[in-house]
Amino acid sequence: MDFAFDARTEELRGKLLAFMDAYVYPAEPVAEEQRARLASPWDTPAVVEDLKAEARSQGLWNLFLPAAEHGAGLTNLQYAPLAEITGRSPHLAPTALNCAAPDTGNMEVLAQFGTAGQQKRWLAPLLAGEIRSAFAMTEPEVASSDATNITTHIRRDGDEYVITGRKWYISGAMNPLCEVFIVMGKTDPEGPDIRRQQSMVLVPRDTPGVEVRRAMTVYGYEDHSHGGHAEVLFDHARVPVTNLVGEEGGGFAIAQARLGPGRIHHCMRLIGMAERAIELMCRRAVGRTAFGKPLARQGVVQQWIADARVTVEQLRLLVLKTAWLMDTVGNKGAHTEIQAIKIATPRAVVDILDHAVQLHGAGGVSQDFPLAELWAAARTLRLADGPDEVHQRSLARRELKRFA
Repeated sequence: MDFAFDARTEELRGKLLAFMDAYVYPAEPVAEEQRARLASPWDTPAVVEDLKAEARSQGLWNLFLPAAEHGAGLTNLQYAPLAEITGRSPHLAPTALNCAAPDTGNMEVLAQFGTAGQQKRWLAPLLAGEIRSAFAMTEPEVASSDATNITTHIRRDGDEYVITGRKWYISGAMNPLCEVFIVMGKTDPEGPDIRRQQSMVLVPRDTPGVEVRRAMTVYGYEDHSHGGHAEVLFDHARVPVTNLVGEEGGGFAIAQARLGPGRIHHCMRLIGMAERAIELMCRRAVGRTAFGKPLARQGVVQQWIADARVTVEQLRLLVLKTAWLMDTVGNKGAHTEIQAIKIATPRAVVDILDHAVQLHGAGGVSQDFPLAELWAAARTLRLADGPDEVHQRSLARRELKRFA
């Protein structure tokens, strides 16, 4: 079996690896230093804009969008190894390439379901990296792992929709460049089909009645580089009915269409995070001595490194298979595999990062290495885009159905 990537993918991989070495990794400490001097920690450090300009000049831009009229025209299988590389620096590289969540999912929604007017107003500046966006779905008062629980109300009043509700962990919302929310709520809360009660509307940030209340921490991190995760209140916020995305009652289906690619993108980047953890483990192991011999000669350390390598190789093949299925039979056809990678990848990468932290001792939990923040990000992904248990439940039902 030929495991080689096609010529275009290999060309982009080479360019991206060189870009990471020459620009991204050196920019990591610079970004932190610049952020410390900003008037607001949510502002974008100048080095990030420099990275974006350089990436765009090299053609490393909007790689995630398969539609050639909007993005690079890559398939999921072609994008997979590129997303993996960006995962080695998840707080800088995806943003530098304009491939960062939640903008990626929002751009996919607008490209697939947006009207010409919506695409001109919002998609075009997002594709250009001029603005950021947020996706407002999760709510604090209900179990949002079941999207039918959402209580935010979207009521039509003449030529306007009135949005009322409270959301939280709205990624990117603290960034001043975030200019629009895609808000999911119920337009028909009493409708007989619980999956047709929800709709999505575009709500500009400056709409009266929209209040970004506070930043939510993730294991103590505010996640400045990601634009933070905010609690947002919509208090009778009014938008034109032309801000409806798709059709009334289509919100649940749009959310599923959005989350499929988002889940695989997260898993691709997680593999890159694991690769960086293995590299840091190896460097630490050969450079430190304990009890009279290098850590690299300690049996438990060798076991951690060997198991990490085996795990990453297995995960990568499963993710690549999933990407190939999405390209060939669509997201529905790849449903089982999408759920499988969403269950397996964050869980396994958390274990790898945990061993890397352990190997680094006090340094592993400090700000001097990226491991603690990588661990927090990976652990959070066991909740984001659906918790493990929801995917396990759905996957088990599919397996059992064959024998019912």
